[in-house]
Amino acid sequence: MGKGLIPADLDTWKQRRRVIAPGFHALYLEAMVKVFTDCSERTTLKFEKLLDREQSHGGEAIELDLEAEFSSLALDIIGLGVFNYDFGSITKESPVIKAVYGTLFEAEHRSTFYIPYWKIPLARWVVPRQRKFHYDLKIINDCLDGLIRNAKESREEADVEKLQQRDYLNLKDASLLRFLVDMRGADVDDRQVYNTLLGGYKGDKDGYKIPAGTDIFISVYNLHRSPYFWDRPQEFIPERFLVQKESEGIEGWAGFDPSRSPGALYPNEIISDFAFLPFGGGPRKCVGDQFALMESTVALAMLLQKFDVELKGSPESVELVTGATIHTKNGLWCKLKKRSRGL
Repeated sequence: MGKGLIPADLDTWKQRRRVIAPGFHALYLEAMVKVFTDCSERTTLKFEKLLDREQSHGGEAIELDLEAEFSSLALDIIGLGVFNYDFGSITKESPVIKAVYGTLFEAEHRSTFYIPYWKIPLARWVVPRQRKFHYDLKIINDCLDGLIRNAKESREEADVEKLQQRDYLNLKDASLLRFLVDMRGADVDDRQVYNTLLGGYKGDKDGYKIPAGTDIFISVYNLHRSPYFWDRPQEFIPERFLVQKESEGIEGWAGFDPSRSPGALYPNEIISDFAFLPFGGGPRKCVGDQFALMESTVALAMLLQKFDVELKGSPESVELVTGATIHTKNGLWCKLKKRSRGL
């Protein structure tokens, strides 16, 4: 991941976070809803065509790997929303798409392989997968260089007040890159949305002494399924996030309380006192959390308007693979039918 936001040292992180944060201003996110909708509509139209074809042959349902389908949807949204570039991955493949997936797979490989052989200078030329990785990286970098160059060439100089009044909803290229280039150099502290973090809780025990600068891994997967914090953690009970839950003898945990974050549309680390960390917490929390939540909400709503979705096998049959990300081992295969109008 190089010096991206996740592994960056403090000084690098401060600089890059400061540059990126304004791009997730409410003004920009509002403009992105149309991108979310347009890309989601492409996906539903694709599913409708596949289903119509199946029904013409006497079938009632189609089987799709929804992990792969929604990965393509997310990539198209990122392309249009961040770079004003249409990957078109919902309907076709391209060298850029293959390169993106290739680098992601390599990141997962490197995150789990115990010998960092790729640091050996000759490895990039001798090891086939490293040759492919650097080839993929060049495709991506060439694409990004072109996108950034075009955005800079078309930059419109303006003061902060004019930029705030600019109608990003009607821009031809209302993308994050467009927004960041326009805002470059402006003091944006007063326009950033900061997460108000609760103070820490001191327990009676000494706990563990951890030296400054130590990397700490938190198993969010296990945290979100811990019976200490959640009643019936393996069950889908979305209503749990609407009610207060007292801490029952868990030292250092203040319980779950929706009133801690008034107006929050989704449960977060503040409401749960860091027992629920879908996007992390603290200063290095994912900067694109609202982007991702709005994107998934729009996509899910449009999907369920038209289709009934059923998991093909049992929940237990869905195996997970961990690496740079968590994904399914053999895909998330589901059956899709046209939605029952009686519902």
